[in-house]
Amino acid sequence: MPLADSVTLTQRNVYILPTRAGLMLGATLLVLLVASINYQLNLGYLLTFLLAGCAVVAMHVSHANLRGMTLTLGAPDAVFSGATAQFGIKLLNTSKRQRYALGLTVSNAKQWVHTDVAAQGSANVHLAWPATQRGLHPLPTLSVQTLFPLGTFRVWTLWRPAAQLLVYPQPEARPPPLPDDASEAEHGLTRTAPHHHGEPDSFRPYRRGDALKNILWKKAAKTGELVSRDSVAAQQHDLWLDRTLTGLQHTEQQLSRLCAWVLRADQLGLRYGLRLGGHDIAADHGPAHLQRCLRALALA
Repeated sequence: MPLADSVTLTQRNVYILPTRAGLMLGATLLVLLVASINYQLNLGYLLTFLLAGCAVVAMHVSHANLRGMTLTLGAPDAVFSGATAQFGIKLLNTSKRQRYALGLTVSNAKQWVHTDVAAQGSANVHLAWPATQRGLHPLPTLSVQTLFPLGTFRVWTLWRPAAQLLVYPQPEARPPPLPDDASEAEHGLTRTAPHHHGEPDSFRPYRRGDALKNILWKKAAKTGELVSRDSVAAQQHDLWLDRTLTGLQHTEQQLSRLCAWVLRADQLGLRYGLRLGGHDIAADHGPAHLQRCLRALALA
């Protein structure tokens, strides 16, 4: 099966076998046929061949219910380790007949998501997959099946998506404070911002137009005065995050703490850089910089 994010189901990749109920129906038809021959029952022949005809028609209807569908996978969003990844699948029906009871699942999972697809319409289905390990992982094989209309035949296909899922390290639940002082001492950086009305360095009274994330809301709740971080002073101080500053020995624990620090620094609106032993990310701030750092931690 080639890797592809979009697949059209044809006779080459759609499979069919009788279910347990279908096998029981076959055995019942065999008993009815033997009894009808033995006792020369015309009504027995009628019932036997009527049920057999219904089973044959159901086999063709079941196979046609899945054949011809086009499935397209949406690129999954990156998640943190231990979370559940959600990825969407679009089912496109170009024929003039409605498709019923299509079930989708991640292979080897027991939970199916079912949907109907209108004639010349589409439907969206979301599947969940637990992300237990950081890194860049291929998505698991997906299964699509239908038992419509009688449940006597199972029609299914297997699909191997080409998309990959990026899993970030799990942030440490209760990390220590940011290694601000250690970083300054190591790189010879000092804060040079002046004091404003008794406020600590890098903070000043609120000015119209300041970003909401730079406002100290806790202090505002206590004093009733709005105070913002001084972006000019913040530019004079670059926070560097390094494995050696975590104080941990295990690699996964180091990355977990660095991940928590990166999220905290972004939340505070700080300029920060990341060192991962030969792979440095220059100090910056903003959503794009956050994604670069998290990706580097995931692939470290």
